[in-house]
Amino acid sequence: MIKHYRSTICAITIFIFFSGNLIQSQPLSKSRTVEAMALANKYFMEKWPDAGKVIVTDRPRPSNIWTRGVYYEGLITFYKIHPDTSLLNYALRWGEFHKWGLRDGVNTRNGDNQCCGQTYIDLYLMDKSKAERIHDIKASIDNMLATDKIDDWSWVDAIQMAMPVFARLGSIYKDKRYYDRMFQMYMFTKTRHGDHGLYSPVDHLWWRDKDFDPPYAEPNGQNCYWSRGNGWVLAALVRSMDFMPPKSTYRKEFITTYKEMVDALAACQRPDGFWNVSLHDSTDFGGKELTGTSLFVYGIAWGINNGTLNRKKYQPVVEKAWKALVTDCVHLNGFLGYVQGTGKQPSDSQPVGYDNIPNFEDFGLGCFLLAGSEMYKMK
Repeated sequence: MIKHYRSTICAITIFIFFSGNLIQSQPLSKSRTVEAMALANKYFMEKWPDAGKVIVTDRPRPSNIWTRGVYYEGLITFYKIHPDTSLLNYALRWGEFHKWGLRDGVNTRNGDNQCCGQTYIDLYLMDKSKAERIHDIKASIDNMLATDKIDDWSWVDAIQMAMPVFARLGSIYKDKRYYDRMFQMYMFTKTRHGDHGLYSPVDHLWWRDKDFDPPYAEPNGQNCYWSRGNGWVLAALVRSMDFMPPKSTYRKEFITTYKEMVDALAACQRPDGFWNVSLHDSTDFGGKELTGTSLFVYGIAWGINNGTLNRKKYQPVVEKAWKALVTDCVHLNGFLGYVQGTGKQPSDSQPVGYDNIPNFEDFGLGCFLLAGSEMYKMK
């Protein structure tokens, strides 16, 4: 009798252990993904009911700056999988408030100022009768095409802010000049900025700008590869390839660099699914961080969904990361924890934690929505 009792307890224990592990390993359902995205977005929209309201942190800034532009990138991708008209109307009110204009006007060459143009163009594509939505961003890029200058993107963030704009315009107007200039500027950043370009052909990751290429090193002696900076580039590649012709002569370069990056990123993912803010040094402000992790999920999931990456190899990477983001970052009221605020390196906007409020909450949410939208599409 005692022997039978012990056998029963052992069997129950084994069942609980294995079933518990099975539950832990299961990816999030599509409904849970949408629920988390909707909750996080609801929190933000209720906090910012006026889409045009000036953003005040250390100083006032207009709401068409890059941080808000990245949010609307995410909002549009969310709307496409969850067509709630309140989301679309919120984006339209934002564009209309700014009269579809750019910070510093059409003469700006700054990628941060052009970031809002991605959403302006996406909204134009939903209603091509509204030519005003695309007028100023096209004028800004056309002004750049009228010069020979190609060294504007001296920091990798700018690749994400502006490169997808060029790709969208090239697609809409069937004009190769946009693709040519986009590629020239990208390659200048990759191979010429800093000492020998901002991309490491050895580590297959990007230095944020010339201040961080060697001999600069992290406390552990490794190269400084900032998580979100690399996330920006990965997102830029996929958001640009979405609007490039399948037979574009530039696609090979983008796909090669994209795959190299994905392999390098997969190798330094944390056991809990996140990535550290310093990809090669877990001792330099290591810990969970949402923005870089979300951008990696977005970029890698895109490759799986588009048949560019091996599903069996990479799907576990993004499923683990997405589950960690939803489980560990989303508060009951929708606030997102573990967001590193603005900056350019691991030490900026610290501490990063579950309850720490970043100086800007918008772009972290945008990254989260981008990631969730691609995860929702996954089979």
